[in-house]
Amino acid sequence: MLIRTEAPADILTIDRLVRETFETEAEAQLVMSLRENSHLTLSLVACTDEGEVIGHCLFSPVMLNGDDFNWQGLAPLCVKKEFEKQGIAQSLVTEGLETLAELGYPVSVVLGDPAYYHRFGFEPANKYDIKCKWEVPEGAFMIKACSPEFLEDKTGLIEYCPEFELL
Repeated sequence: MLIRTEAPADILTIDRLVRETFETEAEAQLVMSLRENSHLTLSLVACTDEGEVIGHCLFSPVMLNGDDFNWQGLAPLCVKKEFEKQGIAQSLVTEGLETLAELGYPVSVVLGDPAYYHRFGFEPANKYDIKCKWEVPEGAFMIKACSPEFLEDKTGLIEYCPEFELL
């Protein structure tokens, strides 16, 4: 398996994968809108040895109280059904977080299953008095910093790109 950044030739394949993976077309529309509006920071694909795209992970900018600290939001993450539970999503997230850190993006947030995302070092964001605008289950909105100093004196509301309002 190969993890790499998306290429222009992958766009339609990613769109098809996201449409097949999620129950509605909202996530596919989100990915396309983020790409079209240049709100896509990092888009990774997982490929088989034959080159078939079987997974996708996207990061886009988020703001804290309207301020841009180069923080990123992870969403969406998907793997082709027949390749699930083989560590592909984990590889995508790990590679994404490592790449973002290397590029100087200090903090990532995610809305998802705490039991899953905890393995990557995500913690409940409410521990830092940081929240998202949506009503979510306790602990489902999480944050991960490259280093604790990036969270010092930071509290408030995380705002995603406007494209997320379509969800």
